[in-house]
Amino acid sequence: MEILAFGVQSDEKPLIEKAFAGKHEVRCLDVFLNRDTAPIAAGYEIVSTSVNADLGGAVLQTLAAGGTQLIAQRSTGFNNIDLDVAERLALRVARVSYYSPYSVAEFAWTLAMAANRRVIRAASRTRDFDFRLDGLLGRDMHGRTVGVIGTGKIGEAFTRIAHGFGMKLLGWDVAENPACVELGMRYVDKEQLLAEADVVSLHVPLLPATHHLIDKDALALMKDDAILVNSSRGGLIDTSALVVELRAGRFLGVGLDVYEAEAGLFFLDKSLEGVDDDTLARLVTFPNVIVTSHQAYYTEDAVGQIIDATVKNVDDYLAGRRSENVLVPARPGS
Repeated sequence: MEILAFGVQSDEKPLIEKAFAGKHEVRCLDVFLNRDTAPIAAGYEIVSTSVNADLGGAVLQTLAAGGTQLIAQRSTGFNNIDLDVAERLALRVARVSYYSPYSVAEFAWTLAMAANRRVIRAASRTRDFDFRLDGLLGRDMHGRTVGVIGTGKIGEAFTRIAHGFGMKLLGWDVAENPACVELGMRYVDKEQLLAEADVVSLHVPLLPATHHLIDKDALALMKDDAILVNSSRGGLIDTSALVVELRAGRFLGVGLDVYEAEAGLFFLDKSLEGVDDDTLARLVTFPNVIVTSHQAYYTEDAVGQIIDATVKNVDDYLAGRRSENVLVPARPGS
């Protein structure tokens, strides 16, 4: 069986090839799956995709017409997949339901601390042998309040780090996490969390109910000197509203590893092209904003676990097994 893997990063390729060695052939492509590249998959029963793949109805129809039966996505999120169309086309879709939560939680704190202590500005200055401290004043995290929106596995890991800093812990979720409560977290409504927190970090999935969870009204509730971090999904924040607040001089810092219009931009080299996204172009000009390209998950540990789970998804499909990773069931009788 030869598997076609789209959107494979150079660091990821040897790990994928090693994981599938002795089991299946794998063809790794650095291009992402979209309407233009979907015809490449013709003749491949199994296709593996990355989080920024376009798996809308048109792409799924092309895949199904070309003989694809399994889509194995190498991510936990699946908001890029039209599951209703996949089911109608009898395509089996699997994802990775779990990987190291520490990768994302640690990176979220990296963004928060880099924004707080002006690390990017400081490093840029010292490269020019400018060793002034003007404009680099940060704050202790100890004793301050952190608001964790979403306290699942990643939110819990983020909370444990905050607890280590000696911070006051506020949480918001549909259900309380006993481990977070044990650490001293107090669950409050979202409005209270936003109003009281010095640091707000987002760790919820992107669903219709959470789209633009942080909108104009939510941003208005936050402290003028708060730090906002998003390492989950870009669509959780209304970016246009965020830019308005930043232009008004609000927020000590903003750390974004995701962006709501990142598809077609993130994971690609656009340095020699003009980016026509005016919102993103404006966003990166603010000195208190750090934007990274969806790399929070990108550690050897997490990527290794993602690939291992993808191999298992392929093996389960071929053996006729169903696991918790399956989003859309196999066609009847298969």
